[in-house]
Amino acid sequence: MIKEIAFKVFAALVHRKNQKWIQNPIKTQLQIFNQLIQKGSETKFGKDHSFKSITNTLEFREKVPVRDYEELLPYVNKILEGDSDVLWPGRPIYYAKSSGTTSGAKFIPITYDSMPQHIRAAREALLNYIHETGSSKIINGKHIFLQGSPVLEDKKGVALGRLSGIVAHYVPTYLQKNRMPSWKTNCIDDWEKKVDAVVEETHNQNMTIIGGIPSWVQMYFERLSKKSGKVVGELFPNFSLFVYGGVNFEPYRGIFKKLIGRTPDSLEFYPASEGFFAYQDSQKDEGLLLLLDHGIFYEFIMAKTFFGKDQTVHSLEQVQLGINYVMIISSTAGLWRYNIGDMVKFTSLTPFKVIVSGRIKQFISAFGEHVIVSEVEQSLKKAIQQEEKEVMIREFTVAPQVKPKSGLAYHEWLIEFEVEPTNLEEFALSIDHTMRQKNIYYNDLISGKILRPLIIKKVMKDGFQNYMKSIGKLGGQNKIPRVSDNRKIATALTPYLSTIK
Repeated sequence: MIKEIAFKVFAALVHRKNQKWIQNPIKTQLQIFNQLIQKGSETKFGKDHSFKSITNTLEFREKVPVRDYEELLPYVNKILEGDSDVLWPGRPIYYAKSSGTTSGAKFIPITYDSMPQHIRAAREALLNYIHETGSSKIINGKHIFLQGSPVLEDKKGVALGRLSGIVAHYVPTYLQKNRMPSWKTNCIDDWEKKVDAVVEETHNQNMTIIGGIPSWVQMYFERLSKKSGKVVGELFPNFSLFVYGGVNFEPYRGIFKKLIGRTPDSLEFYPASEGFFAYQDSQKDEGLLLLLDHGIFYEFIMAKTFFGKDQTVHSLEQVQLGINYVMIISSTAGLWRYNIGDMVKFTSLTPFKVIVSGRIKQFISAFGEHVIVSEVEQSLKKAIQQEEKEVMIREFTVAPQVKPKSGLAYHEWLIEFEVEPTNLEEFALSIDHTMRQKNIYYNDLISGKILRPLIIKKVMKDGFQNYMKSIGKLGGQNKIPRVSDNRKIATALTPYLSTIK
């Protein structure tokens, strides 16, 4: 009881403190910008880009081009070789390893200044939830965040690992007794063995908070139910908060309700190796509060101009609602005007809230349609809502079929159903109808007989998991891209297609 009261008091204090920057967003961002420029001025990057002569954000844009990881790699390589004061004063304390595009693995530096912001953001998100709902009892139970191994490698004196594994080292002392699974189990590399071990350790515990990427938490829930013969909500009657990030939870909502037997509160995080950018600050609002006082300076480029010669760059005070922006960050990790690859839309300007609408490099434009993730997800959601019975989807991805054996080209939707729609063809037409409403270019291609309406191919049970296992990406932070502009994933999924019509 004392612990619950203490958390409520602490949550109220943190909430009140955060109102200062929430109510003064532009001033706060300018302060962050000036602090970053000052600290970066003595670094190699700062000297190469004349940081000492920069007095405002416009000069910053003129002197520092937007870069992605591959373009920043010459500086990162100097850090990897052991140099100091390259992107940020000193050397990083960690490298967060993630998947790259052309460069293979990415090694994102995490510094003494940036690491605390990751922890602070996660803590404040949970405290904000307690403050809003008054649900402080969750801190008395057991908590689990399905994550990568916390075992870190040494890379010339700097610890290297997945972000989730790095964060595992920062569970506060007062929550150590609540944390599950055991350290030994958390260090298991093989994901299937790890999930089985987690099930063994947790099935008889008082779990109150469960977190992780939905597809892998789903796998955990299914194995819990198989072992116990109970739905998760019955097994864990006090389980009341699901924490997730990395993907849109909406496609999983139906199957989670089935597996749990009820609908607990959910809390969305927006973390990445490059920084913790936002979190859901209200159970009544899907928008994520953009963190403006956490060592990150933001810029936003209108997605429709991103690949052109004249990019439209907006500072925070210039952004508008409902527009797809590519988010550009400069941070205490030494990432300068860095393109993290995400597109966001603002859902509120007072305070500033966003939703992640997709990846700038994840789209389908084989015919010039430029279909993005949010259009795909929203069209699928609407089709599910219009069904008479509750359709449940385990996983899906979309790719263009440019050279079909016969007929016009089309978008191919590969879907693994838990519960199928009554009529698959009508379900596909329902999705297609919404897609045409959301994307005028796609509509024109259908109307002009360049494309035919989309076609759904059913993936057999556990097909996506088996595919991920086959490429060595089962579990952890790995995710299936929702859309691809090529057929690499679609072709690889061919052995896992259902032959039952």
